Amino acid sequence: MLIRLGYDIRFTIAQPVPIVSLLSVHPSRRHDLQGPDRVTVDSGIEATEYIDAFGNICTRLVAPPGTLRLTNSVVVQDSGRPDPIGADAREVPIEELPPDTLRFLMASRFCEVDLLSPIAVELFGAAPRGWGRVAAICEWVNSKVTFSYPHARPTRTALDVFTERIGVCRDFQHLAITFCRCLNIPARYATGYLGDIGVPLSESPMDFSAWFEAYLEDRWWTFDARHNVPRIGRVLIATGLDATDVAITTSFGSAKLSHFEVVTDEIG
Repeated sequence: MLIRLGYDIRFTIAQPVPIVSLLSVHPSRRHDLQGPDRVTVDSGIEATEYIDAFGNICTRLVAPPGTLRLTNSVVVQDSGRPDPIGADAREVPIEELPPDTLRFLMASRFCEVDLLSPIAVELFGAAPRGWGRVAAICEWVNSKVTFSYPHARPTRTALDVFTERIGVCRDFQHLAITFCRCLNIPARYATGYLGDIGVPLSESPMDFSAWFEAYLEDRWWTFDARHNVPRIGRVLIATGLDATDVAITTSFGSAKLSHFEVVTDEIG
């Protein structure tokens, strides 16, 4: 399957402002790209790439006053298969976990592991260990939290989601990630492209989306507490502890979003 990926994002800039963007396809999917994948900016603006602490490709620039436009269009080869299921994947004892997974057991800005641990044990302590436990977490979050764009809030934490029972895709994932970490299952936040491929078209077509990955057996597995069904055509952009680490753009000053368009469509 071939999928066309792209975006046209614009900001109104009042004075020079440094910006870091995470808009490039993740290194783990670079071999699937059918052409160059670089953030295109207005002529005369220098942009450089670097790899962050999580292995994501970042683009760094200083935007001058005026309109800043970030664009790209690229085709990616995809298997066309739904997210894999590992029903027998086991939980790994902490002492056997690879060192680079341990940080994904810790609390972070949006994931209050210490505050939600008693609740996680009460809700999921008796669930089958391994894949079954993570699946139970996703089922609970999916059924208890209501999706609502009008109720999006950039400061909402996992504890807020548990209390308010409402949010957008990032909120579903933050709560599920936190429950996993409370039960000693490494979990990390993921963001990327997710189109309405293989599912009925939505009134709000998918574009950039959030999901999460849990470490079971000997690898990271994809889970999605918002949709709670295997999906076709996910294209990873970045992973991190939570949404803080994978923001599409981070501006160190004022940058007002004026246009946002994303394309993620199956070709043919």
